[in-house]
Amino acid sequence: MAGRLLLACRLLMRDLRRRRTETVLLLLAISAATGTLTLGLALNNALAQPYERTRTATAGPDVVAMPGATGPEALAALAPLATAPGVTAHSGPYPIAFLMLTARGKIVPAVVQGRDNSPAALDRPAVTAGGWVRPGSVVIEPTFANALGVHIGDTVDINGHPLRVVGTAVTAARAVYPRADWRADAGSPLTENAGLVWVDRSQIGALVGARPLSYTLNLRYADPRASTSFDHMSMDGIEYTSWIGIADADGKLVKQARLALLVGSWLLTSLAVASVANIVAGRVVDQRRRVGLLKAVGAGPAMIAAVHLAEYLVIGLAAAGTGLAAGWLAAPALTNPGAGLLGSTGTHPPALRAVLAATVLALAIAAAATLAPVLRAATTDTVHALADAATPPRRRGWRVWVSRRMPTALLIGVRVNARRPRRARLVMVNTLITTTALAALLMGLTQDRQVKLGESELANPQGTRTLQAMLLVIVVLCVLALINAIVSTWTAVLDARDPLAVARTLGATPAQVTAGMVVAQLLPAIPGVALGVPAGIGLYLVASPGDQQYAPASWMLALALTVLLTVAALTAIPALTATRRPVADALQSTPT
Repeated sequence: MAGRLLLACRLLMRDLRRRRTETVLLLLAISAATGTLTLGLALNNALAQPYERTRTATAGPDVVAMPGATGPEALAALAPLATAPGVTAHSGPYPIAFLMLTARGKIVPAVVQGRDNSPAALDRPAVTAGGWVRPGSVVIEPTFANALGVHIGDTVDINGHPLRVVGTAVTAARAVYPRADWRADAGSPLTENAGLVWVDRSQIGALVGARPLSYTLNLRYADPRASTSFDHMSMDGIEYTSWIGIADADGKLVKQARLALLVGSWLLTSLAVASVANIVAGRVVDQRRRVGLLKAVGAGPAMIAAVHLAEYLVIGLAAAGTGLAAGWLAAPALTNPGAGLLGSTGTHPPALRAVLAATVLALAIAAAATLAPVLRAATTDTVHALADAATPPRRRGWRVWVSRRMPTALLIGVRVNARRPRRARLVMVNTLITTTALAALLMGLTQDRQVKLGESELANPQGTRTLQAMLLVIVVLCVLALINAIVSTWTAVLDARDPLAVARTLGATPAQVTAGMVVAQLLPAIPGVALGVPAGIGLYLVASPGDQQYAPASWMLALALTVLLTVAALTAIPALTATRRPVADALQSTPT
């Protein structure tokens, strides 16, 4: 037993050292899938944790109350709530005005709250940049400031009064832009998209002029269930908004981004399986002779399978760690700083659930992609393994009749795929997944990522973050698909060097041989592209319900042609290199 274990370890280390490039490619393929899954799980936590962190840092209230009345009547309606049974703390009432803000030539609605410098028992907005309010100044919620394109030191106009921007701050007592709930008439239940700003309490009266002020009161209850049993409700002429409703509104900023990453992680997982299977298939084919030698000296199928599987499981464990680190470090880029929340997902180690999920995924990819070829090699007859013969094509009368009428390049391509049908299927899967993701991205780029505020339009942070997540997935997926295509084409050319040399001996020109290899890759790639375009459109429509705009047909046609031309170019390069080798040298070469 010890001898077999030592032999397995030696063979494992020998393969890792001798096949460093393939090992790195395997590591990258599996790491890409586990990293994207980690990123998706991190954003899942971002739906609640940053709001919780903000609520703790700013002493966020359990419930925010705002009466339908205005002026003194509003103050009178709120007065009994501060001493109501079960209320343990309160702050306010704070004056609220629903005014128009002008910045950089755009007029947008803004919820203006009057505050002072004295610390409050509840709702103490945390300054993220600059300072707090003072006379003649304004502090803007950071997501709203980013959409407006204003910075500290700029001047904005609120209802005809110029105010200097002195800082940005976040709060847990009101939803971030664009869900700050602006009202055309104070006390109206109808709300519109807007952003939140703070001004000095002493000057809010001058900003509103003759218009009546609304007021809000922040409450904290002794019983947590008093604030978690509802999101929003109206009772006795007063609207109550719980922190649950505010957290849900803030979480929508990254909800679609999280969905995009989770869908992307499954696409990457599928592509990683195809990529790993492609690389493993090539490695197992190259190792057939060694399998025959091991079986000739007495090694059984279980021993051979264990040696091969151990190698890929070790790579899978290393890829799980790499993917976890990459996803954890990349997560803050999608949750900071414009989310209007404090903290980041990357400040704490990955959760145990994320570690287990990434590890299981990495091992599953390695096992799923390697199990079939490894078992096939382990159960191969010893004589057949030593001969290292390719899959013989099935010769039938109609096929022979058709092949005699094919152009030379097409005939070479068909015969190459007939020798290695599994590699052709992997090429189709690779192009299918890549085209699906790119078609979904084109659908996302077609959508309107603006939100209407009054008569103006500003950037929608939810759409921006979703597009960022999609671009992240697409970049990783394209890199992985490119690596997969390069490995597939080079492996196909190297594996077919003897048949191609025979074809050249029988009269095929180097151009025909090169075209034949290109055809061999394009034949499975064409159905992959044809299925990938509608699959990408359907995937986007399912993940983003509602009225969606379709990408122009010219974009999809350009996508299909680009993918096919890329496959052709990646195949032509190694094929041209192989045709420069003399035919005699290729025929005399012996696989090792």
